[in-house]
Amino acid sequence: MKPQHTQRMPPASILVVEDEPRLVRLIRAVLETDGHRVDVAHDGEAAIERVALDPPDLVLLDLLLPGSLDGYEICERIRSFSMVPVVMLTARAHEDDKLRGFEAGADDYITKPFSARELLARVQAVLRRSRTTSDTPPVVDVGGISINFAAREVTSGGEPIHLTPTEFRLLMALAMHPGRAITHTALLTEVWGPEYRDEIDYLRTYIRYLRRKLEPDPKNPRYLITVPGTGYRLAQE
Repeated sequence: MKPQHTQRMPPASILVVEDEPRLVRLIRAVLETDGHRVDVAHDGEAAIERVALDPPDLVLLDLLLPGSLDGYEICERIRSFSMVPVVMLTARAHEDDKLRGFEAGADDYITKPFSARELLARVQAVLRRSRTTSDTPPVVDVGGISINFAAREVTSGGEPIHLTPTEFRLLMALAMHPGRAITHTALLTEVWGPEYRDEIDYLRTYIRYLRRKLEPDPKNPRYLITVPGTGYRLAQE
């Protein structure tokens, strides 16, 4: 299965967390052919230790693994100390499973079986989104909320606010254009990728998560404003 290249990304170090030897060989072959360095962990405890001791640029994480930790729990553990991008691999295609994965901190979700082309496209997209562009302002302040793009940190009233990578990317997409209405399609494409451009329920779910963490009164938002029939905007105060 020969991968088809679109826009080549700089080589990255990728940790594959998978216990099925055949799939490990396939993923390794595809990624190494594209120039990436691949390391493998076969269970959750080993994966968490690898991320802690030698952080990779990206983690490919199977949802079902041997041992006491499943992919959701592993992702949550990794998120407690690292912002490394995580892409989940799973045979589960139900929307609730995907939302649970994103809530645990996953950056993307690949459903088995997948092609080499899809694997490379998603890996490249997540790596690209994880890198802050040079024209992004270092810090944006909106009301009592301060968003530090370089450090990937958010504070409200001086207190740190823990956001998942997906929540941070959504807030960043809005904060780069404060006061401007951003369409549903534009936000979904920027945060999740073009294949999610019609998944408005994903966007609504994560706006709700952000409001719970950032708004004084989530039911009467001051910062994350709904623009009916269009999308959302981050209010300027």
